[in-house]
Amino acid sequence: MAAEPKALMQSQQSWTDDLPLCQMCGVGTAPNCVYSPDGKGTQSHPMEDRHLRLRGEEGCFLYAVFNGYDGNRVADFAAQCLTAELLLGQLNSSHTDNDVRRILIQAFDAVEKSYFSTIDEALARKAHLSNYVMPHNESQKVQERLKELEQEVSGGATTVVALILSNKLYIANVGTNRVLLCKSSSDGQNQVLQIGRPHSTDNEEELQRLAALGVDTARIRQAGQIAGQNSTRRLGDYRLKINYNEIDLLSVATAKPIIAEPEIPGSHSLDNVTGFLLLMSEGLINALESAHGPEQVNQEIVAMVAAELAQQSSLEAVAQSVVERVKRLHHDVFASGRQRAAYCSRHEDMTLLIRTINYPLADAALTPTQGGRIYPVSVPYSNSQSTSKTSVTLSLVMPSQGTLTNGTNTASTLEEGTPTPGQSPTATLQSTNTQTQSSSSSSGDGSLFRQRGSQAAQPDETGRVPPYVDFSQFYRLWGADNSDSRGPLGGLGPQ
Repeated sequence: MAAEPKALMQSQQSWTDDLPLCQMCGVGTAPNCVYSPDGKGTQSHPMEDRHLRLRGEEGCFLYAVFNGYDGNRVADFAAQCLTAELLLGQLNSSHTDNDVRRILIQAFDAVEKSYFSTIDEALARKAHLSNYVMPHNESQKVQERLKELEQEVSGGATTVVALILSNKLYIANVGTNRVLLCKSSSDGQNQVLQIGRPHSTDNEEELQRLAALGVDTARIRQAGQIAGQNSTRRLGDYRLKINYNEIDLLSVATAKPIIAEPEIPGSHSLDNVTGFLLLMSEGLINALESAHGPEQVNQEIVAMVAAELAQQSSLEAVAQSVVERVKRLHHDVFASGRQRAAYCSRHEDMTLLIRTINYPLADAALTPTQGGRIYPVSVPYSNSQSTSKTSVTLSLVMPSQGTLTNGTNTASTLEEGTPTPGQSPTATLQSTNTQTQSSSSSSGDGSLFRQRGSQAAQPDETGRVPPYVDFSQFYRLWGADNSDSRGPLGGLGPQ
């Protein structure tokens, strides 16, 4: 169904506000922030992230996270238009996977075409004024009008869409946002899957696509960005869709290089699944990567969500607590002045959408977890119904490097953040072994410490029991974050 683009752009209140919301979903957000040398943060522009969490008919649910840039115009339009293209009778339970894929691709195409139809008049006026030979006394007036027109037509957005129809999950991605699906199996193990890939300037398949159009990908790699963004697929952004031949990096392209076509992996059945789905904006991912490096971002996010789900009875509180935790971690690294502080001088808008799938919440709401990074600790585990031995990873939450004073997060010294005999870290039973596109081990049944198996450890001649908890990964991560003059482990680890 074609949306009315002009009406969508001119409406001050989204018509989607009247649609029923999904009650199995929670969203947390935080605006962008730039830190001054004293650690105080300032928002540099209005919030540009947007999201959807809507319940349709015939068991259809629509979720999306939009990461806008250079304004929220495209993100706002896409949120309304995608809803019109997907939730007004286009989908029903009789549709096959191929049908759903076709409808999703058509919906994104309609969003792109409809958006450009809303700005075509402004683009025409802008082109006319740009070529206008103006008298000297009109120069300033024309330049001001050109600036106004540029604000009307500029900007773009990346988006990731999750559609649940007939208990099947479909993901459609354009850009650099991320989706994680966490499933708990009957034996208490977790499987965590990152669905899809980011369309970025370091994605080999995307670079090959650009190379086929004649673009010099070596220059793309070196620049790391295209017109201020690292995404290779975007909604909107007329500079890259209409005037791409005027951009140096793209001027030799034989066809439109930056596209809005979504990548849609295969569907995932949610029958008999217990777990949760995470949609994350690029700003949230980048903030955590800046603070701790990219190696275990999925692992940390899943651990944070699982820890909050075990404590809170509100999905909204769970999502917001996780976002606030990432925000505090990012600030604490900047304020610490340590190795990664240079990467944390600012962060963009952050959005986290959590959709539970038959996943139990805590009985009562507790205080959201305060700060601190979640570190993995490997512990051997023997299932009472199996003779085989494996290991699971606990979430060990270390105290934050900052303290809250009158509502302001200020940095503390390493000694204040390092656990002491009187200051114990918090451990949760949610596993965080995360492997992109593969499964990870977890224990969520609370039986981890109830059984140690028939082979109980025996004391040695000194009366000591051999260690059975592997802290090596914990030491490595803590040491990397807190290294100082005391050694590579920041004072932690076997001495």
